[in-house]
Amino acid sequence: MSFASKPLQTFLDELASVEPVPGGGSVAALSGAFAASLVAMVCRLTIGKKNYETVSDELQSILPRADALQRELRELVQADSDAYARVMDAYKLPRNTDTEQAARTRAVQDALKHASDVPLRVAERCADALALARIVAEKGNRNAASDAGVGAVMAEAGLRGAAFNVSINLGLIKDEAYVRAHRTRVAELIALADQSRSEILRIVEARM
Repeated sequence: MSFASKPLQTFLDELASVEPVPGGGSVAALSGAFAASLVAMVCRLTIGKKNYETVSDELQSILPRADALQRELRELVQADSDAYARVMDAYKLPRNTDTEQAARTRAVQDALKHASDVPLRVAERCADALALARIVAEKGNRNAASDAGVGAVMAEAGLRGAAFNVSINLGLIKDEAYVRAHRTRVAELIALADQSRSEILRIVEARM
């Protein structure tokens, strides 16, 4: 059973255990899934409601995007833990001969790249959720402004958490071009999060 399919208490107990998975990367993806769910909720609380007729069509178009983001991020909860397991398996490969050592090195490097790609995808999807949260914070049902705000904060947390997980793996990767490209992308996403958070918080606080 995947982590996302387990009862909440079971997931929390496993998260708090001595086992390394699930860990921060899975929590980052789950934070993004929470954010997307809140965006979808605000859309549903706005579409077709009195005084929101002029924005209903726009939020109707956002709704399936939020639902799709939630599903993708939910799947990434498990994918992040699977990526960590792949790294651990690679480190356990034999290295008694030069051939085995070379094969192990390749496997470790490939696994580390995968373990960086997964949280980068999480960060990018959280950025998408953050962008949608800004729209619903500004145009959604005023009574749900706080929910839009929580969605934005969760999206930002997921993005930053995922960025940590990208960075910790990049430190072990020997492909300099790969590392440089990923560090640049992470920096872009964090800068975007900084700007979006400030804008959304101002919008939310003004509507409450």
